[in-house]
Amino acid sequence: MVALDGFTDRLDYPMCVVTAAAGDERAGCLVGFASQCSLDPPTFVVWLSRANHTYGVARRASHLGVHLIGREQVGVARLFGSRCGAVVDKFATLSWEPGAGRTPVLTDACAWWVGRVDGHADWGDHVGFHLSPLEAGSDPLPRQAPLRLSDVRDLTPGHSG
Repeated sequence: MVALDGFTDRLDYPMCVVTAAAGDERAGCLVGFASQCSLDPPTFVVWLSRANHTYGVARRASHLGVHLIGREQVGVARLFGSRCGAVVDKFATLSWEPGAGRTPVLTDACAWWVGRVDGHADWGDHVGFHLSPLEAGSDPLPRQAPLRLSDVRDLTPGHSG
């Protein structure tokens, strides 16, 4: 296998919180792998680790929420990145409201959107969720700087498995 650390260590992705709801269950996790994949129509892919509790809920969900959080919201990143949703209700202390498909929308995010899940694709240890945006919102100008990978490199994932 080729070592890519010399390349990937230089990347500083924006981090997203992805949320899902299926039945009576809500879940969310911190995600570093996400990208727009089409301009017209605009679509997006977020990749979720199969080891993550949110993955199981997301596989049953019809919609996912994608949130950019501000650099000063490291506590939110720690909650969604280091705590397991099978053990703790991540939404209990946050401001949120239901969006399309009852998807939790974090109202304090600097930008967010909810998309319909159009398909899945297995790639390595993550599964891509292809999403078509349905609704969106963002903070007013001046805009917050989004949280980046370099802001959370010290987090230990809170996987349930």
